[in-house]
Amino acid sequence: MKIGLIGLPSVGKTSLFNLLTGSDIEVTGYSVGKINANQGIAKIPDERIDFLAEMYKPKKTTYATIEVIDVPGLVRGSSTGKGVGNQFLDNIRKVDVLVHVLRAFANDEVIHEEGSIDPMRDIETINLELLFADLGVIENRINRIQTSKKITKENLQELEVLQKCKEGLEKGLLIHNLNLSEEENEVLKTFSFFSEKPLIFVVNMDENQLTEQNYPSKQELLGFAQQVNTPVIELSIKTELEINELEPADRKIFMEDLGITESGIDKLSKTAY
Repeated sequence: MKIGLIGLPSVGKTSLFNLLTGSDIEVTGYSVGKINANQGIAKIPDERIDFLAEMYKPKKTTYATIEVIDVPGLVRGSSTGKGVGNQFLDNIRKVDVLVHVLRAFANDEVIHEEGSIDPMRDIETINLELLFADLGVIENRINRIQTSKKITKENLQELEVLQKCKEGLEKGLLIHNLNLSEEENEVLKTFSFFSEKPLIFVVNMDENQLTEQNYPSKQELLGFAQQVNTPVIELSIKTELEINELEPADRKIFMEDLGITESGIDKLSKTAY
């Protein structure tokens, strides 16, 4: 499985990438003018494998893995070339799931792209960029079919589905919320539209928000996520990175103290599958 991490700059995408893959990618200034994606492998913890490995002492133990791709932050207007544009989105065109990292934490040293903490606004911003990216592809394809000298039966079927998607996108709906039939989805398979992919929201909290289980716009976000059938995972990525540096026995104590019952990779892998 491949997952793509998306979101605005300075929300914690690269920190989540480091948490999932055990990498140590520099996060400071990552969004400034950079268009290369980070790619790595996340090993999925599995107590059943641990139990069997302890019992049989094999020479090699192989866990299931997820490929993680972290692209630079999108900004409002990326689809029209603002910031570094969205040319790097091609890196995640073939992923199975998109993970939208939303910033809930406040940090005066890390300025939010929009100037304030508002997860719902950030969802709208990123959704619009995905919509516009897909809309551009759809409009080009529709134009090519309509201006073609020979239009086949398959072209007409494709045109009908693309028109339906275009109308939905223009209303602000993501393709995966259009309730397309299996046959219609089959027609779209070759396009790998961003807004067609399953989506997971990861809310990145600070330690206090984690302890209090509260952050800006929480109820509104959960209500919206339920409405559009999108899972929500709440993490304190910075806290989990710090816990990972501890000895295994100490990790368990700190996780219990903070009420963390599952690690970020556990939650994300289960939700993604």
